[in-house]
Amino acid sequence: MMKWFPEHLLKTKFKFYFLQSIALMFIVNSLKHYRWGNVFLLHQIKEEHMNFNKLVLASISFVTGMLMLVFPLQAKVEGDKIILGSAISLTGKYATNGLHAQRGYDFAVERINSMGGVNVGGKSYMLSIKYYDDESTPARGAQLAERLIKQDEVEFMLGPYSSGLTKAIAPVTEKYGVPMVEAEGASRSLFTQGYRYLFAVLSTSEQYLSPSIDHAASMAKKNGKNPSSVKVAMAFENDPFSLDVREGVVDTAKKYGMKIVIDDKLPADLSDMSATLTKVKAMRPDILLVSGHSKGAATAARQIGEMRINVPLISITHCEAAKVHEKFPKAAQGFLCPTQWSPNVPYSDSHFGDSKKYDREFKAAYPSYSAIPYQTAQASAAVLVWKLAFEAANSFEKDRLRDAISATQTETFYGKIKFSEAENNIAKPMLMRQISGKKYADVVSANDLAWPRKVSY
Repeated sequence: MMKWFPEHLLKTKFKFYFLQSIALMFIVNSLKHYRWGNVFLLHQIKEEHMNFNKLVLASISFVTGMLMLVFPLQAKVEGDKIILGSAISLTGKYATNGLHAQRGYDFAVERINSMGGVNVGGKSYMLSIKYYDDESTPARGAQLAERLIKQDEVEFMLGPYSSGLTKAIAPVTEKYGVPMVEAEGASRSLFTQGYRYLFAVLSTSEQYLSPSIDHAASMAKKNGKNPSSVKVAMAFENDPFSLDVREGVVDTAKKYGMKIVIDDKLPADLSDMSATLTKVKAMRPDILLVSGHSKGAATAARQIGEMRINVPLISITHCEAAKVHEKFPKAAQGFLCPTQWSPNVPYSDSHFGDSKKYDREFKAAYPSYSAIPYQTAQASAAVLVWKLAFEAANSFEKDRLRDAISATQTETFYGKIKFSEAENNIAKPMLMRQISGKKYADVVSANDLAWPRKVSY
């Protein structure tokens, strides 16, 4: 009997209420036939018809309500599996970093599941992720977020790659009240919109290259010069992340009175910055800064080598992700690279151990990596935040989960995580590393910096 109905619920009070509602609808239907067959009630047809409609509507509402009580989690979990969703760049100009992020997500899911998964209500659940390729296009990302939420009924989101994609998807998750823990959208403009369901584990982007300006000022002082004598050249992609990075650089340069002699935008396809580098050769700046995600970093390193650019300090975002230390080892010597994470940070957690252990075990799982991009590490941290939130909320209800994420204060292998009122992580600073040989050396202060950059083309 009723084999389609969940067996465990037939033993509960829901069986009584559900069967009662079925019986009620049967009685209503019988009343309908009785009413039309009874001569003595013909004068009551109009009134009874209205009452009948009300009764049917009440019965339908009752049955619907009972079904919602009986099946409250079906849009959120499948059996013992919690489904997270993500639109991620697997093709297009952000595909390299999209893949790094996806591998970080998958590595964390495998690790958490291997340690018993997520405990909610005394039951263990395994994590799973449903991906769609957003093709590195914001409009496509927004469409896929709608699809994940409305069609696939995903109610727990992981972020896409890049600030631009995150900016496109955040209004969608906000509209449906779906929490999104993101690891790859660093633009500070994301956290000035009043979003309640967007949480970021990473430091914001204005912090990326501004430490390079601080280091250049320190080196000028060390060499008996005024920091205001430092000439700055820069080229940035015209996207939310890079423009935020630029603002941080401009603000810091103004603080020292430095002169910005080149202020260029990279072409949309990020395939050629020779026009900027020609100016660099002519104007001989003291520091060159570039931000254009992985493709921009690769283009910069390649053409710096081809054009034999020799600037005392070159600082570029996304060095590890673009593998410039492997692909362009001569040109990349001395590059100063911002990073959200390093294998040497003094943090740990119960799932991944310390940062060195994460580095070692991820490389064992993905041997093609000689250096792990921070995009991968922070993606793993985002999945860990979801696990902690499920267990803290002890619920799959979206608003309870939102509150649990917001209240997160924890230490992970990636760093400390604490969300501000704007829901960005305020507990973790940016780090700087300099390429030396085919390795990265941590730069804590200007004393750790190899200056000027020594390169042999």
